[in-house]
Amino acid sequence: MKVFNLKCAHGHCFEGWFKSHVAYEDQQARGLLSCPFCESRVIEKTLSAPRLNLSGAQPEAAEATTAETGAADQRDVTVPQQTPVAVHPQGAALAAALKVVRQMLEHSEDVGDRFAEEARAMHANDVPLRAIHGSTSLETAQELAEEGIPVVPLPFAGLLKTPLQ
Repeated sequence: MKVFNLKCAHGHCFEGWFKSHVAYEDQQARGLLSCPFCESRVIEKTLSAPRLNLSGAQPEAAEATTAETGAADQRDVTVPQQTPVAVHPQGAALAAALKVVRQMLEHSEDVGDRFAEEARAMHANDVPLRAIHGSTSLETAQELAEEGIPVVPLPFAGLLKTPLQ
């Protein structure tokens, strides 16, 4: 198992766990690596310290070698190819914020591209007030704010589609 410190083009740092260095290079060459924060596919390795897991269970003598051949007992092991984990200082704060945002999204109606129209209709009391979320352009969100309609843009929209680590 190889654990590499990785960084995307936007400076988000995370770990990637790979079966081998060759597995990392293969995934990198095929464009399979992506940032868990912004989904950028421009990923590079950064400096990292080696990790040793010395607290694991010791193999029993019967599993370590066989009497007939003296060869090590080999077992099939399934290893995930990439498991990104946040390692930057703001990781805990970002995870907490994403958890709150996801809870808000679970308890609101997704109006999709009709967000601006629905927000304006609620502001004008044309439709009942309710919690909504959706998408709109930055310019339209600014117009809504200027009209006195409170809107909160959600950064890192790609993170909202994936489970928290």
